[in-house]
Amino acid sequence: MRTSRGTLSVAAGLVLVALASVGYVLPPAFDPPALQVDQAFKSVPAQSAVETRPVVQQGTYRQEEFSIPAEGQHLEGTVRIPVTPGRHPAMVFVSGSGNGSRTEFTPQAEFMARAGVVTLAFDKRTVGYNFRDRDFGLLADDVLRMVQYLRARPEVDPARTGIWGVSEGGWVVPIAAAKSNAVGFMVLVSSSNVSPLREVAWALNEQLLRLRAPIGARDLLTRAMGAVGFNFLRYDAMPALSRIKQPVLAFYGTEDPSIPFVESTRALTQAMRTAGNDQYTIRFMGDGDHAMRVSGGPFTHGYLETLTNWVTGLPGTARPAVHMAGATPVQRFEASDVPKAPWYAGGTMLGLTICLTAVGYVAGPVAAMVVRLRGREGTGSETNAVLWPPIRRRLRRMAWTGLGLLASVVAFITLLVLFAVNQAGAWPAVLAGWLVVRVLAVLMLIQEVTAVAAVVAALREGMVPGRGQHVAIAGVLGGTGLLLVVAAYYGLFSFPW
Repeated sequence: MRTSRGTLSVAAGLVLVALASVGYVLPPAFDPPALQVDQAFKSVPAQSAVETRPVVQQGTYRQEEFSIPAEGQHLEGTVRIPVTPGRHPAMVFVSGSGNGSRTEFTPQAEFMARAGVVTLAFDKRTVGYNFRDRDFGLLADDVLRMVQYLRARPEVDPARTGIWGVSEGGWVVPIAAAKSNAVGFMVLVSSSNVSPLREVAWALNEQLLRLRAPIGARDLLTRAMGAVGFNFLRYDAMPALSRIKQPVLAFYGTEDPSIPFVESTRALTQAMRTAGNDQYTIRFMGDGDHAMRVSGGPFTHGYLETLTNWVTGLPGTARPAVHMAGATPVQRFEASDVPKAPWYAGGTMLGLTICLTAVGYVAGPVAAMVVRLRGREGTGSETNAVLWPPIRRRLRRMAWTGLGLLASVVAFITLLVLFAVNQAGAWPAVLAGWLVVRVLAVLMLIQEVTAVAAVVAALREGMVPGRGQHVAIAGVLGGTGLLLVVAAYYGLFSFPW
C-alpha cells in the first residue's frame, strides 16, 4: 500500500513547521539595536590646520635589516634611520591579524623616516600564533623587544620611542605600554576597544547589511560564531587601556566597516579617565577605511601629516586643544555580544554531528553496494528484489543532496566572508547563494519524508530487510535527520525567507 501524495505533503509541511520553530525557540535572532549616539559625536570639531600642515621631508634615510631572538624563534625586521645628525624620535609598527609582513608598513615608514623619525617594522611571529591561538601578551613581549632594540641605538631619543598598532595590534600595544615605562607614546589605528567577538559580529552585521544579505544569513554566521570556542574572542581590552599613562594618538576612519568606531572611542575615553590620563588625541579621518586609506587606495587626507607632526612634536603635542576632532563619525548599530552557544550546539557537538552524518552517508551506500554485488536484496525473496531498488535509489539521492547542502553552506559562508573582507561584492550573488542553500535544505526534508514513507510502505508489503539494507536505511535516514536538526538550529527553515 503506497502513501498518497496528499498525505506526504501534509507530513512534509508538519515537519517543516516543526523545524522552522526550532530557529525561534532556541537562540534569539541576531538583531543589534540602534546605537544611541552622544551629542559629542554629533558635533565633532574640525581638525586643526596645524595638525595637518605639510611635513617637510628633510632628507634621505639609511635602511638596516636585523634579527632579534624571541621566545621560540628569531624576529626579522627593518629599521629606517634618518641621515640627519642627532637623536630622533622612534616608532615601532605593530601589524594586525594574520602573519603580518613588515612590507605592509613600507610607505608609512619611509614617509616618517624622511621626516626625521626612526621607524622599525618587523615580521610577526609564526611560533605561538595562529588562527585559533592568539596570545596578545606574547605579541606584546615581542613589541617590547623592538622598543628595547631602538632605545639602545645611538640615533634614537629613548624618551620619545613609541609604538603604533593597527586593528588587532590595538589589543597588543596597550599591553606593552601598560607593562613598561620604556614605551614613550602609543598610536592606535582602527583599534577596536570592544571584545574581538563583538567586533567581528558587528562587522559582519554591518557588511552583510551593505550586501543586502537576508537576516537569516546573518543569523547563520552569528550563531556559528557563538559555537566557536576560541578564547581570544572574549578578550577584554579595558584593563590594559585603563593603565596607560603615556600620550596616546588614535585614528578612526569614518568609512571603516570593520570596527564599531564610536563605541571604541567611548571605551578609549573611559579608559583614559580611569587611568587619569589627559594626554590623548582622537582623530576621525574622513573617507578613511580600516587601513586609513580611501577605498584601499591612497592614504586619507591628513593622516600621514597628523601622525608625523604629532610624533615629532612630542611632548608638546601630547595635550591637544580638543581631544576629539575631524570628520563626523556615524555608527548605526551597537556592537552586541554573541551569546555563547549551549552545549548541544557547541563546536564539539557540531563536529560530532557532522562526523556521524558522514559515517552514515558512507556506510549506507557501501552497504547497499555490497547487497547489490552479492545479488541479495534482503533475505533473497522476490518481494525484496522488487521493493528494494526504488528505496536504494532514494537513499542515494538523499546522500548526494545532504553532501550538496554541506558543500553549499561552506561555499556560501566563504562567499560572505570574502565579500566582507574585501568590503565589496555583488548582492545578487549573496541572495542567490542563500536561495540555493535553503532550497537544498527543503529538498532534503522532502526526500527524508518520502523515503521514510517508502520504507514503511515496503515493510507493510512484506519486505524483510537484510543486515546490509538495515545499515543503508539507518545510515542515510539517520544522517539526513541529523542534518535536518542542525539546519533547523541555524535557521535554514525559519521564516521569513
